[in-house]
Amino acid sequence: MDTFPLATAALSTGTVALAEIGDKTQLLALLLAARFRRPWPIVAGILVATLLNHALAAWLGALVAQWLQPSVLRWIVAGSFLAVALWTLKPDKLDGEGERLPARGAFIATTLAFFVAEIGDKTQVATVLLAARYSPLWEVVAGTTAGMLLANVPVVLLGSRFADRLPLKAARTVAAVVFAALALWVAVRGI
Repeated sequence: MDTFPLATAALSTGTVALAEIGDKTQLLALLLAARFRRPWPIVAGILVATLLNHALAAWLGALVAQWLQPSVLRWIVAGSFLAVALWTLKPDKLDGEGERLPARGAFIATTLAFFVAEIGDKTQVATVLLAARYSPLWEVVAGTTAGMLLANVPVVLLGSRFADRLPLKAARTVAAVVFAALALWVAVRGI
């Protein structure tokens, strides 16, 4: 099926990197970078969340679709988007001016937020479709994960660097509105 070694990984990387451009998780990456100002724990969180999410999508996607009714899945995804919207509105409280949050907090917050934000996302759907069509499966997961990193790492690095100049309250409000709109969209229209 492959014309050259790692063709599935290359196809998966390109597909997800393109699908991720301008996606809600890029906005989430920017907000996390501005909030925590610790780029490498955020990148590590994106890596772990994407590996877990896309591995589950690739290995269990077809099975889940068989035993979960679409209406139940719709409400789970809508509720997750609404939870992320509410979490986005809550600013962090730091004791000292310019104090940075611990790396562990940035890693855990990123891992959880990215995992939830990827549920029902177009890159997760792309992973399911790629895994159904191409093999080996490890190349699909590695490729889709690489695509997510390719699209989000520059956003995290730039967001951390220019966090002092970003209007964080406005960014949080816009992000919350986007996630709330996605929750409403999924609730009304389905996945």
